[in-house]
Amino acid sequence: MNTLLHENKHTLKLAFPIIVSNLGQMLLGLTDTVMIGRVGTVELAAVALMNTLVHLFMVLGIGWAIAVSIQVSHAHGSSHATGKRIALAHGFILSILLGIVVWIGMKCSMPLFSHLKQPVDVLQVMPEYLFWIAPSIAFMMPTMVLKSYAEAVNRPWGVFAIQLAGVALNVLLNAALIFGMWGFPEMGLAGAGLATFISRVLTLLGLICYLHGYFPDARLTGNRLYWKECKTLMILATPITSQMLMEFGAFATSAIFIGQLGSLPMAAHQIALTCAATTYMIPMGISNAVGIRVGHSLGSGSITRCRHIVMGAQSLTLFIMGLFAIFYLTLGEHIARVFSHEPDLIALTVSLLSITGIFQLFDGVQIVSVGALRAMKDVAVPTAFCFIGYWLVAIPLGYGLGFGLKRGVTGFWMGLAAGLLMAACLMSVRLALLLRRNQRTL
Repeated sequence: MNTLLHENKHTLKLAFPIIVSNLGQMLLGLTDTVMIGRVGTVELAAVALMNTLVHLFMVLGIGWAIAVSIQVSHAHGSSHATGKRIALAHGFILSILLGIVVWIGMKCSMPLFSHLKQPVDVLQVMPEYLFWIAPSIAFMMPTMVLKSYAEAVNRPWGVFAIQLAGVALNVLLNAALIFGMWGFPEMGLAGAGLATFISRVLTLLGLICYLHGYFPDARLTGNRLYWKECKTLMILATPITSQMLMEFGAFATSAIFIGQLGSLPMAAHQIALTCAATTYMIPMGISNAVGIRVGHSLGSGSITRCRHIVMGAQSLTLFIMGLFAIFYLTLGEHIARVFSHEPDLIALTVSLLSITGIFQLFDGVQIVSVGALRAMKDVAVPTAFCFIGYWLVAIPLGYGLGFGLKRGVTGFWMGLAAGLLMAACLMSVRLALLLRRNQRTL
């Protein structure tokens, strides 16, 4: 027990700034949701639908950043400075290229929404938000790579401060540009997109200056691109991205089906999803810290320490997410009223938050397991588990409950909860087997 508490102390020391930084990024979406919710239900539904597309494309950048983090953490654990520098340079340059491709892809995907049977009034206001959100992703992707590098070398606090400043700037710009405060034009939905764009551009510039000033090994320029390193990153990033696309894709597909039910269910879905994604940042931060610490331990050849790190983190995550489950189950109505004063929307949101409280428990377990597995470079089998949980369980079950049994948006969320439970069980068993197998080989 003392060993687990000791490892949790070090995990939390690394995880805390990562969690706050992740929460800061989620607050960009949360502030948009809260402020746009004051504009109207149609605008809120439009943001929900557009954020579905945004998150799908952002997964590409997250997967790439995680691959960089794995390479850097292993190199840091074995004191290989050149390996850290090469991984960062390749990850940064290629993330810029990826961001440009995503920008173009988002702009070209807009006409597809007209074929998804979404409400006409929602589709009419979406382009003004897309205009600024699409290019902002091109700046967000290299930001994630720089963030992952700083965290992988155990220096996350500077990143935390810069990203927190970016969130504060976004809140101020939202107020100014959405509602026309302090002499700025009242832009509504377009203002929310522009505020996020400006915040992401300045955050990236801040991180570049920070790394150049305080990380002597973090050279972003003057590096040649080596195919071998690009290939290594792609071998790691591809299945990681596939895993995340399957999870986000399941939520996105559910959102598209929910959109067919009308603006009200879509708005309730957006509120519940925003809340769930916000609290999810805590186990995700712990997962990132676990992945980094497991990578360091593997780089130094300590399997026993890996087991203690994982066991401690799983226990800690269950405790924290249990508290959030109580929070959602008991205070759902108060949470819903933060976003809207419409009685029907509040009632529907409360029912979704009850489901959120339950599935947060096993969602936390599965993301911590996934973090450790990725650090062990075990990415192929977990990808298959994601497919089983999200596409063989969550989507079919959600569709059957939502449309077949007429449970509506609640049915879709029940399906998602069942898929997350399946994925959590499979990931946890896989991790336990690998840790035991590696221990026996010592």
